[in-house]
Amino acid sequence: MNCNCSGANCPVDATLEMIGGKYKALILWHLLDTTLRFGELRKLIPQATPKMLTQQLRELENSRLLTRTVYPVVPPKVEYALTDLGRSIRPLLFGMYDWGADYLKQEGKDVGCSMTVSRNAAM
Repeated sequence: MNCNCSGANCPVDATLEMIGGKYKALILWHLLDTTLRFGELRKLIPQATPKMLTQQLRELENSRLLTRTVYPVVPPKVEYALTDLGRSIRPLLFGMYDWGADYLKQEGKDVGCSMTVSRNAAM
């Protein structure tokens, strides 16, 4: 297979532009079936610094994959949830999980994360 698109409207490039990033796939994964606050995401992705997590969330919001809802209360309450476009990425995330799990098994390693989401949930 050859790709002669030079990056112009390349489907793989478009996908990577939207979800490629150090923590974007993890953020999307954790939001698949729920709405979370910033602090909850920080606990679920402890390796991300607050600055990096904020940056990745903003990029996902700009890509229209998630929404950020700010409630006018003190202290401030901000929630993140997937948009319909964000939820449409579910099959890709499951494919990434399955491929990674198979790879780890081939390398003689156990899957060491607690990423669980119902595959029967609505897509």
